[in-house]
Amino acid sequence: MIKSANRKTKVQKRHQSIRVKLSGTAEAPRLTVYRSTKHIYAQLIDDVKGVTIVSASSVDKDLKVTLQHGGNIESAKAVGEAVAKKALKKGVKNIVFDRGGFLYHGRIAALADAAREAGLTF
Repeated sequence: MIKSANRKTKVQKRHQSIRVKLSGTAEAPRLTVYRSTKHIYAQLIDDVKGVTIVSASSVDKDLKVTLQHGGNIESAKAVGEAVAKKALKKGVKNIVFDRGGFLYHGRIAALADAAREAGLTF
């Protein structure tokens, strides 16, 4: 088996295990994170209604102008701040963090810390 395919299946398996344990509600939506080699994406999801409340990514026009590269820690911090600001505008303060099967390290941790500093609690 190819090494990258093996890594991808491990991430998917971890994500399934995480999703069994946590779910987002209207009061505390789920902040889910996906990272690729070039970009990072985050969205707040209400799993009860099945809707995305807010989203932000390094591909967004307003963030893409200021970022040099979407796949580094600085861009993860910017996305974390952006999703937190959008969530606070919608009246969401408490969230549940879903790391998406990725290890809580590097860009994932940077995004979470930036969201906490911007005002979200989890």
